[in-house]
Amino acid sequence: MKKIEAIIKPFKLDEVKDALHEVGVSGITVTEAKGFGRQKGHTELYRGAEYVVDFLPKVKLEIIVPDTQAEQVVEAIANAAKTGRIGDGKIFVSDIANAVRIRTGEQDDAAL
Repeated sequence: MKKIEAIIKPFKLDEVKDALHEVGVSGITVTEAKGFGRQKGHTELYRGAEYVVDFLPKVKLEIIVPDTQAEQVVEAIANAAKTGRIGDGKIFVSDIANAVRIRTGEQDDAAL
């Protein structure tokens, strides 16, 4: 099993969700996040004072899928989240050793 974590722009969430549904993803966890990468935030003017906004709003997606589906899911996220501009986000893929569905006790792929 693979855990796919994606940090994307908030306005791309619906497009990514639809793309994941098309490739057969049945579950997703979404968390509101703040952060920055190479874009280093931006400067805003508020009541005549200039200040730096370091942390930009982002959305973090977490998806656990069987190994066979991981590449397809990563591709779907990348295509749906891409704007071509700085700050589009990142996708991280890691191995999952075990998963348990609490309600039934099912494990690993059956728990997904």
